Amino acid sequence: MTDETGTFETAARSHNGSRPDPVARLDEAAEALELLRDAFTGEESLDTALQRLAETAARAIPDADAVTVSVVTSGQLRTAATTDPRLTEVDEKQYSAGRGPCFESARTLRPVRAVAGEHLDVWPEFEAGVAQHDIRAYLSVPVVLPSPKAAGDEHVGTLNIYSHTAAAFDPFDEGLMRLFTTAASATITSDQRWQRSREHIAHLEQAMISRAVIDQAKGVLMAVHSCTADEAFAMLVERSQHENVKLRDVAKNLLDSVTRS
Repeated sequence: MTDETGTFETAARSHNGSRPDPVARLDEAAEALELLRDAFTGEESLDTALQRLAETAARAIPDADAVTVSVVTSGQLRTAATTDPRLTEVDEKQYSAGRGPCFESARTLRPVRAVAGEHLDVWPEFEAGVAQHDIRAYLSVPVVLPSPKAAGDEHVGTLNIYSHTAAAFDPFDEGLMRLFTTAASATITSDQRWQRSREHIAHLEQAMISRAVIDQAKGVLMAVHSCTADEAFAMLVERSQHENVKLRDVAKNLLDSVTRS
């Protein structure tokens, strides 16, 4: 693999005098992120939010011809957003092979820059993909969720930047992309929290429904057998254990039988 630092320095020299002033580039990126922040409603889907982020990053990074966003879902990477759907194929080749600059970035939690033709032995699938689409340079920057635990930070996604220019991307671009990965991390984290909240609410709703069904079944047994609530509940538990059926289902079956009568 080509040394990252040396590659970035070469790219920077190649662009000497041809790239926008760093301060101007930073101002443009800051403005783009501000617009991105204002555009987020908190009500859109994760993929929609990441699509907006990818489009903003593509405009902010010089020589970025396309941007894709890979997200870890159920332990697997998937492309959640892309400014050029054709390049999803390059991502998917890496996912299938389990190797490539995207995976290297995820493994090391560091940005990885790759130039087409320099990694044929280690990443043949990636090389075949970028060659097919005339991609000359590629920058993969991990999206990391900081962890307070000893296990370390968690990789939750990756921003992948494609260029038709071999000398594209310099250390300043890497720094700019860290701003976007921070935004991506916040977006993914918010979505994860929202999903957990929805699941928790669904479990609570199910528990409330189950409790209501069981209480109704207890009332039926108390009326039929002139027993206490505890005794009625014990009857339901005994039948549940004997029939190896969930307590809620035992209660529901009892209520259904009463209704049919």
